[in-house]
Amino acid sequence: MSFTPGPRNLLTDIAGLRVGSAHDDRLNSGATVVLCDTPAVASVQVMGGAPGTRETDLLEPHNSVETVNALVLAGGSAFGLDAASGVQAWLRKHHIGLQVHDQRVPIVPAAILFDLVNGGDKGWGRYPPYRELGYQAAQNAAGTFDLGTAGAGYGALTAGLKGGLGSASTRLADGTTVAALVAVNAVGSVTVGSTRHFWAAPFEAGSEFGGLGLPSPLPDDAGEVRLKFRDPGLAANTTIAVVATDAALTKAEAKRLAVTAHDGIARAIWPAHTPADGDLVFALSTGVRPAPDNVAMMELYAVGAATLARAIARGVHAARPGSRDVMPAWSSLT
Repeated sequence: MSFTPGPRNLLTDIAGLRVGSAHDDRLNSGATVVLCDTPAVASVQVMGGAPGTRETDLLEPHNSVETVNALVLAGGSAFGLDAASGVQAWLRKHHIGLQVHDQRVPIVPAAILFDLVNGGDKGWGRYPPYRELGYQAAQNAAGTFDLGTAGAGYGALTAGLKGGLGSASTRLADGTTVAALVAVNAVGSVTVGSTRHFWAAPFEAGSEFGGLGLPSPLPDDAGEVRLKFRDPGLAANTTIAVVATDAALTKAEAKRLAVTAHDGIARAIWPAHTPADGDLVFALSTGVRPAPDNVAMMELYAVGAATLARAIARGVHAARPGSRDVMPAWSSLT
C-alpha cells in the first residue's frame, strides 16, 4: 500500500497533541514531551532488554488510570527521568492533571535513552539538568517541531551514524490518522550494510528520507550485524517512541497498538530489541474518531508499525553535523 502523510507529516497531525523539545548543547542531550490537550487513553510495550522508565505500570490495561496528560522521551539514561518531573510541574502550574479529592496529579509516564558517552559534558554538579529541560520542553510544545538533532534525539547515536528525533504520520482512507514520534539511539544500524539506503525504504512516502529505495542488488554485507559499540561496557542505547491515533481505542487496544508498533522498529533497525537496547513504544488514542471495526483495526495496527519505521528513518536522515560528533550525520555520507 502507499502511505499518505498528514499535512505536517508529524505526530501533531493528530488534533489535540502538541510536541515540545529542549536541549543543552554543552550536555549534548535533551528532552521531548507530548502534551495531550485532553487526557488520552494510553498504554505501553517494552521489548528491549535494558529499559529506563517512569509510571509505565499504570499503563497496563488491568490497572486503574485510563488516561495520561503527557508522555516524555529523554536522553540522560536514568538521570533523564527527571524530565518528567519538569513536565509535571508545568502541568500542575496550569491546573492540568487527574483530580484526586482536592488535588491535581498530572499523569506523565516517561522513557529514557542512554547518551552519556556521546562527546557532551556530563559534569553537571549536584543535580542533572533534565527537570529544567522537561519544563522548557513543555513550554515549547506546539503543532510543529524540529526533527533530527533535537530534543531527546539531540545526542543520539546509532551503529555508525548520528541518531535523532523522528516523526511521521499516515492518513487512512476513512480519515483516521496514525502518527509516530521516536528518539533513535539504537545499538543497531538503520542503513543497509555499508550503503546510505535505509532499511525502512519499502514504507517511504515520497522522498521523505532521501528517496533512495533499497539497494539493488543488496550488498554482500547487508546481513552483517553492525553494532554501535563493540565494548560491552558501552553497550547502552535504546529507541523510544510514541505511536498515536485519533481513533477511539480501549486501553487494551492501545496496548496492542504498542505491541504491533514494535514491528516498525524491527523493520527499520538491524538488529533491534537487543539486551543492550531498552526499546519501548507508548501508544496514545485521543478518541475523537469512531472506534475501528475488526478489519479497520488490523490496518491501523499495520500502519502504526510502518509509520514508526518511517519516523525512525526520518530522524536519522534529519540529523545535523555538529562540533561534538563522535559519529557522522547521514547527510555527510557520499
